[in-house]
Amino acid sequence: MKALILAGGYGTRLWPLSRKNYPKQFLQLTGNLSLLQQTVDRLLGIVSTENIVVMTNNEYKFHVLSDLKALLNTHSPMPHAPCHSPFAHSSMPFAIILEPACRNTAPAIALGVKYCLEKLGCEKEEVLFISPSDHVIASIDQFKEYVRQAEVIAKEGYIVTFGIKPTRPETGYGYIKTSMEHGAKSKGYFKVEQFTEKPDLETAKKYIDEGNYYWNSGMFAFSMGTIIDEFQKHAPDIHEMLDKNFDEMINRFIQMPEISIDYSIMEKSDRVVSLPLDIYWNDIGSWDSLCELLQKDEQGNIKNGDVIAIDTTNTMIIGNNRLIATIGLEDSLVIETSDAILIAKKGQAQKVKEIVKSLSMANRKEAAEHVTTYRPWGSYTVLEEGERYKIKRVVVNPRERLSLQLHYHRSEHWVVVRGTAKVTIGETERLVHENESAYISKSTIHRLENPGKVPLEIIEVQNGEYLGEDDIVRIDDHYGRK
Repeated sequence: MKALILAGGYGTRLWPLSRKNYPKQFLQLTGNLSLLQQTVDRLLGIVSTENIVVMTNNEYKFHVLSDLKALLNTHSPMPHAPCHSPFAHSSMPFAIILEPACRNTAPAIALGVKYCLEKLGCEKEEVLFISPSDHVIASIDQFKEYVRQAEVIAKEGYIVTFGIKPTRPETGYGYIKTSMEHGAKSKGYFKVEQFTEKPDLETAKKYIDEGNYYWNSGMFAFSMGTIIDEFQKHAPDIHEMLDKNFDEMINRFIQMPEISIDYSIMEKSDRVVSLPLDIYWNDIGSWDSLCELLQKDEQGNIKNGDVIAIDTTNTMIIGNNRLIATIGLEDSLVIETSDAILIAKKGQAQKVKEIVKSLSMANRKEAAEHVTTYRPWGSYTVLEEGERYKIKRVVVNPRERLSLQLHYHRSEHWVVVRGTAKVTIGETERLVHENESAYISKSTIHRLENPGKVPLEIIEVQNGEYLGEDDIVRIDDHYGRK
């Protein structure tokens, strides 16, 4: 069995913590592992590393690589096999595929199937398990047994959906309606009658009362031959792409329809069954969902950061840099980041997407960008900016380096705060230590490296008529960026 993890989503429903440039699958929301790392970690008990394929995009490539590398360091040493993706420039025991464009889950899954058949040498009879990268699942041993059971069912020619037994009338999830009279009930699965959209509260209550509705988890299992047949029957434009080789499919991927696997296959196929999972599952699709997971104090509050809460109950307060003080709040959400604060009533968190939409329409950078931006070599944080100047804190990880580059419109002044920097300016190369500095004038070729074993931290002061991140001409880059 192969496992395909979908890790290319933008995940803005947890704004302002999750944004397009650093979405929730890379956040550590429930412990010391990111949601992507948790997903991979629980699958490692079912399949080996070489049987895990991660689907993402070029924008998130280095986030994925960083998470996988860190996860491997927590496990026993594993042999590294070259990644087959033509885009990823790293050796990993996992396969990584980069979607050339966002085309929703149906084209992504089709591309993953083609990769498994052509690059991994799979037979059409082999089962492929599909998993999102940003869900939380408890009872891991029981979950593994469900996946093994789904593999057996999928080999019978079925498309297996993983339905979650509802615990409440939830309006934030889609539902799966199952047949109450299907003969396979004794085998633990049910024929799917209908996929339904997110209901209103009264409809959700009705679903719970009827007893044959399950939350749609977005996890599936099927043999590759079965899904190819269903693409041919219900999505011929996608099946046409499957007739091409992998490289051709990549080159023409943007021509694929933008459609989910639910709409293209699941709602039309007569081969779909549901395997009910009676375990804790949460897609963390909103701040309300996250509230379920985190530990509460005696007043029912969740507090993270420098928080003082007076006469405050059943409230989640997540802080970053500031002291947050509340008085008299009840059933509320307070989420603070370096550049934005969200304050909402519980039960209204699904409307966060309206805020992101409004910010996007106004071309506000807060819609997609954090104050801290992550790069394959480390990160930088904008501390202050104004007309003709910008001040950053730059952190370069051990043994990493920025590209050899130049800027036409700005000069830069670097002051080392921590660690030792190896600085190239023109034809000169030298080491710069703590409390020492280097100056780079406009249009001068330069590079910053960290040759040491601890993170390098510098303060960078930019000055010039244009300070945009696109004023970078890369001459050479270790990470293959243009």
